[in-house]
Amino acid sequence: MELHETPGAFGGLPEAPDLASARFAVLPIPYEGTVSWLGGTGQGPDAILAASANMELYDIETGSEPWKHGIVTMAPVLPAPTPAANYEKILAAAAPLYAMGKAVVGLGGEHSVTAGLVEAARRAHPGLTVLQLDAHADTRESYGGTPYSHASVMARVREKCEIVQVGIRSMDAAEVGGIRRSRIHYAHEIGDIGALAESVLERLGDRVYVTVDLDVLDPSEMPSTGTPEPGGLRYRQVVELLREVCRWRTVVGFDVVELMPSGSNRAPDFLAARLAYQIMAYMTAFADE
Repeated sequence: MELHETPGAFGGLPEAPDLASARFAVLPIPYEGTVSWLGGTGQGPDAILAASANMELYDIETGSEPWKHGIVTMAPVLPAPTPAANYEKILAAAAPLYAMGKAVVGLGGEHSVTAGLVEAARRAHPGLTVLQLDAHADTRESYGGTPYSHASVMARVREKCEIVQVGIRSMDAAEVGGIRRSRIHYAHEIGDIGALAESVLERLGDRVYVTVDLDVLDPSEMPSTGTPEPGGLRYRQVVELLREVCRWRTVVGFDVVELMPSGSNRAPDFLAARLAYQIMAYMTAFADE
């Protein structure tokens, strides 16, 4: 296999299908305007795209080739000068894609990009619910002087959508009062994934948006994040949960965010790319049943 080290189309696909016929629209968003510790998530989309070109495009688990449903990689949404303006810019980029019936795949960038992506999905899919896989609650009303911070992203989302949170193991004391206990699954409580999936599904509506902050994973598998928290989920736990969500609900879009690439360890880049493709595989395989 020829190795690809520079970003291009997702999956290294030699010829992009026509957008009108494609199932997925990949939207790179290299934004890191509100990071609070380690920088570098702005390089995440390029790293994911470059790694994705080295994947095998046949998915063993589903026995399928998701790329045949059409994957178009859009031009990146370049950062706006303020967090509020960035929210509007992402919304403006994603909304027309949802209006065309596409499943939008956001590649971050920091987690604040999710707010605009969710709002675009919600406008196309009323009654949308959101599944958040994350180490952090991200429900502060404001952080760093802006309500559009990465630490406030789910506060913005839950203003308009019901949310279910999985893998949480870090939050500020001020966030505790706003937590709906029936809709949060702390990492230390997670055991059997089947039981977790059943509980999550009970709280999700028919149409779902999934946001995956890669720090939901344990740092032993995903060290390349801005705030690696110990005690996270394993890759297999994450994909087993997502498999059940895609099987029993209609996932209309998703994002993979907070990759902070490291030049000395490319495995996390590949994990992020493979996770995105695995979700596409579940979405297409179960839709075809």
